[in-house]
Amino acid sequence: MNWDDLKIFLAVARQQKLAAAARLLGIDATTISRRIDRLAADLGTPLFEQSSAGHQLTAGGTQLLRHAEAVERSALAARADVTGERGLLSGVVRVSVAEGFGTWIVARHLAAFRAAHPDIVVELIASSGFLNPSKREADLAVMLARPTSGPLVARRLADYHLQLHATRSYLDNAPPLRTAHDLRQHVLIGYVPDLIYSPALDYIAEIRPGSAPDLRSSSINAQHALAVSGAGLCMLPRFIGAQDARLMPVLTDEITLTRSFWLVVHRDTRKLARVAAFVDWLVALVESQSAIFRSPASPQS
Repeated sequence: MNWDDLKIFLAVARQQKLAAAARLLGIDATTISRRIDRLAADLGTPLFEQSSAGHQLTAGGTQLLRHAEAVERSALAARADVTGERGLLSGVVRVSVAEGFGTWIVARHLAAFRAAHPDIVVELIASSGFLNPSKREADLAVMLARPTSGPLVARRLADYHLQLHATRSYLDNAPPLRTAHDLRQHVLIGYVPDLIYSPALDYIAEIRPGSAPDLRSSSINAQHALAVSGAGLCMLPRFIGAQDARLMPVLTDEITLTRSFWLVVHRDTRKLARVAAFVDWLVALVESQSAIFRSPASPQS
């Protein structure tokens, strides 16, 4: 059995689409298809079934996946031990984070990590949705919920509060806003409902039940920009709202939501020196910034 074919099999099993696996491996989809067919013929069993969702593992493919991942772990451990990579403070660390946290917290302080570890290259993937450490799409991720499966190690990184924010000009020109009941008369800014990638982001359903946002974007930074423009009220994490003097929190006595960030690392890479160094730095950073994660008027969760 060819190890290169196993690597291709792992990529397809994790990405579930030939095109995505091709991008990950840097080879064309036709070659991937041919190598998967060769591996299936060598084993005498089909490995994938094609569906609208992509390439799904067959029973034989599921059995092979367990063995292939064991081979992969052994290969990575051997490489780390032989090359000394496990203890090197160099190389690439790919970090997947939510857009707001990545922009307003990590990116604003990443130069300090770079100064301390100039030989570590950080790839900060700050977007809507997360890369999956269990599929080795990222070395670590900061997620909105604790994963329930996969070869992962997870810890709570921080709790944070969200509150409604608006500009003074919006509030001066809008109907009175004294209680949560008054929200029916106001413009709410939020996520596009069918593009919400985590239930934790479905704020509007909690603060104005039975309705959707009036202005919508898949980007928290675009929502912030809409709020700053005076377009309406926006539910923002305090670590965004508290850093922008143009916005003020409203209805804080009635509406304060709590969410959590979870730091997630693949169990096979968490002890790599470059990954451990970034994890330690990120934990210390969040602790140093704790004042802007929670509202002083709200109870600790």
